[in-house]
Amino acid sequence: MTNDKVLIQWIEDTYGIPEELAKVLDYGIEMLFYLKPDSFEPKEVQEVVSAMRGLIIGLRS
Repeated sequence: MTNDKVLIQWIEDTYGIPEELAKVLDYGIEMLFYLKPDSFEPKEVQEVVSAMRGLIIGLRS
């Protein structure tokens, strides 16, 4: 499998469609601008970090 196919498969397996990943990443950008105590639930931040980590891993492989 090429890197593109692996990345597309990961997106589909994890988020269903690329638009869902895009929504998570957009949310993550907003979090980074407003991150302060009690702004977001820890689970929300963890989901965004997981999405970013998965994308980074996919891009590096």
